[in-house]
Amino acid sequence: MAQAGDIYERELKHLLSGNEKVIDKMIKTCDDQERSAFSSMKEHPFIVIRAAGSLGVDLVALRWDFCFPIEVKSSADDVLHFSRSARLSEQADRMMDDCKRSSVAPIYAFRRKGGKGDPWRIFILPIDLELKGRMGLLQRRVPKIEVNGNNNLIMRWDDGMKLSKFIEYMSMQCEP
Repeated sequence: MAQAGDIYERELKHLLSGNEKVIDKMIKTCDDQERSAFSSMKEHPFIVIRAAGSLGVDLVALRWDFCFPIEVKSSADDVLHFSRSARLSEQADRMMDDCKRSSVAPIYAFRRKGGKGDPWRIFILPIDLELKGRMGLLQRRVPKIEVNGNNNLIMRWDDGMKLSKFIEYMSMQCEP
């Protein structure tokens, strides 16, 4: 049986890939804006590769206009403290270093279990490099994961960007 994390990785993969069945299931409890954004993936999908590994990224999304690695996290709680797990902190540090070296936006997708509407929130890891081009657009627009006074990362679901809004934003960027 698949672990919960695998289920949500697959869900996000299918949403971004434009899988009609998964999108139709997701939009049942969404508002009109969310429904429209998710449905747009049917026409403008990404190629999404599952790249799961113990310290790697979970997904890589590719399309003519955007490409980015995604680390997927899920929880019934609305706050995820990276300091509670050495593995989470190490994984984030490695992703920050890799993305900084290659000038790519390090994206985190946080899936809250339960509830109605868009259950996904999108964040970017804070890196001390100003990204250029479309990566720079994402870096400036997507909320950053919070860094507390002890230099620990905290991801608060309420502070993230709805996945539907993220999709909508990317769609606006590719229009002439």
